[in-house]
Amino acid sequence: MTRERSLTTGRPRLRRRESNALVAASLAIVSLTASGCVVVHGEREVLPAATRAEATKAVRQFTTAYNKADAAYDGSLDAEHTTGALGAIDAARLKAGRVNNPDGNPQHTPLVLTDVRYTIPKKAGWPRWFVADAQANKGGDARWLLVFTRNALADPWQAAYLTLVAPGALPEFTKDKDGWAEAVPADSAGLTRPPEELSEDYATYLQNGGGTFADGTYTSELRSARAKNSSKPGLATQYIDEALTSGDFAPLALRTTDGGALVFFTTHHFVKQTAAAGATVPTPNENVRALTTGEITQSLTMEFVANEVALDPAKGSGDGQVSLLSRLEGLTAAKGE
Repeated sequence: MTRERSLTTGRPRLRRRESNALVAASLAIVSLTASGCVVVHGEREVLPAATRAEATKAVRQFTTAYNKADAAYDGSLDAEHTTGALGAIDAARLKAGRVNNPDGNPQHTPLVLTDVRYTIPKKAGWPRWFVADAQANKGGDARWLLVFTRNALADPWQAAYLTLVAPGALPEFTKDKDGWAEAVPADSAGLTRPPEELSEDYATYLQNGGGTFADGTYTSELRSARAKNSSKPGLATQYIDEALTSGDFAPLALRTTDGGALVFFTTHHFVKQTAAAGATVPTPNENVRALTTGEITQSLTMEFVANEVALDPAKGSGDGQVSLLSRLEGLTAAKGE
């Protein structure tokens, strides 16, 4: 069961945009042909999610808004251009920055994206979405992998996922003769794991291990690091991992040429540090303190959102394991007790 709750109220607190009734709202796109007007219903017809010009404009608008927000540490300046996992992480980052630097970001360097490569799927229904893979002036040699979504024609394009991947790490995507990619349904049974189940699978894996995911930095090595941290003298560290799949946190997947899929998904995490009698919780850094409610006396609980990108093989192929290519996690709240 997916739980999406606040540390302080028990109610959902992560910033998200409500869908505009998604498929329930009818959309008619009118195209002219030699014989007259033809009405094409966007919720039924398989159409490119965006034109290449629209995708280029969306990335440009996001970058401009992101830079303004980062320079001022003002989340209102890019709120219309982010959503989902990236939106939650970015809003918290800007909030913490504002608390610690009310006059703006003294270390601001404008983000510049170059060599942007677009993968745009043809699909029916909402949300529409596409992937932008770019080189950036931040993050070293890693490529910035962004997923943009929108829930209605009148909505702005918003960046929902951001991960950093090594050059050459992305697979080849299936494309038709016009260069449009193929979106994979969230409930696809032709993959090792349906995309809609990967968030829960990953949360379960982090808690209990298992064979669903291949060993690596974000799987076996992460579990090993947690095991070491949980047993430090005088300090107990507990981890809670949850699926996060609703609304703009829903998984999105692209078909790869080997029959598998590249899947973007989100997870929700809590880390609770509790000091033994006579000991104290380690002093958190200024960004954690800026997002902390309550007084840290005996314990500190930190809330995180993470977005992951994974290679999900075709069912029955290879070793039958899902491989995580990248994972980006951000603190969204904390509570002292």
